[in-house]
Amino acid sequence: MMSENRSAGVSPAVGRASRPPRSRRRWHVSAVSFRIILIAGLPLALALSTSAADYQRGTLVRVAQIYLSPDQSSAKLAEMDRGREIIVLETSRQWVHVEANLTEVRTVTGWVLDQGVVRASTPNGDKILFGEAVDSEDQASRRHGRTGAAQDAMRLYYRAAEYFPSSPLAGEAMYRSADIRWQLEKADVSTRPSSRERESYLREGMEEKYMKEVIKKFPGTKWADLAAFHLIDNKLCGDWQGSSKCPVKESEIYEKYATEHPQSPALAESLYNAAWRCSALIEIYKTEDEPKKSEEAKAKAVALAQRVASQSGPSDWVTRAQRLLYLMDQGVPTYGNLTQ
Repeated sequence: MMSENRSAGVSPAVGRASRPPRSRRRWHVSAVSFRIILIAGLPLALALSTSAADYQRGTLVRVAQIYLSPDQSSAKLAEMDRGREIIVLETSRQWVHVEANLTEVRTVTGWVLDQGVVRASTPNGDKILFGEAVDSEDQASRRHGRTGAAQDAMRLYYRAAEYFPSSPLAGEAMYRSADIRWQLEKADVSTRPSSRERESYLREGMEEKYMKEVIKKFPGTKWADLAAFHLIDNKLCGDWQGSSKCPVKESEIYEKYATEHPQSPALAESLYNAAWRCSALIEIYKTEDEPKKSEEAKAKAVALAQRVASQSGPSDWVTRAQRLLYLMDQGVPTYGNLTQ
């Protein structure tokens, strides 16, 4: 499918996704890097024990070595990445005894230096975690940036929202975490054979849990609006295969979103996506010998594009809508490989 369903400000390496009003980064990451390697036989987390509720939770804003005892000359048990969660069991001078979640399936108990450990009680902890997440996202935007920086940012944003739910940064932090996860998964999903299936239910989609968590915890905010916009991805066709069925359905989905989220930062993008699909139907209906529907599709595409073009303020979607209107006025096909 020759789709124009793209959003500004995100790396071609992970696909284009809706960005919030603040500038986002381009990430140079591989879709494969997001796949979780399951390691059989590793110990499960002990933090769910009855007494663990009394312990402090925290995370690190640095890479940390975990030692067998509170001594840097003791055996190193593992290395812990930024944003991984720890349970503080006890402290001893400049050391903390922790249970560290190294992966989704591996937990290690040992000692780390009490440096760069952010707890819910840490003053300005929300800003510190958010700032470290932004820095990690910047690293991920660089061609030779730190390996795994996008995943570090994803975890750090989530911890900022989880530990400081009353912070003014919490909504944006949770959305950014979900946004990174979604983009990485989307890049991974696009490499699978099922991604070319026409019907959405025949292909694998992205995990919706984290986007729905944003909507549930921060209802009525722009972050919830943007999270809802992402969920549309799982309803789209993989390949239209030249049929009118997919663009008709997708246009309706985007129009419905625009009606239900009139204040969304993604409003113009949603309307443009609907308009472009209607413009594609102009040619598709001709191949299906439906001239009347072709004219109706053009009228609808023009009306939708005009709604975008009439919006105030600079916007990529406003200029793209003007381009779309020009192409339709000139009779230039916006879909397919037709030439004149």
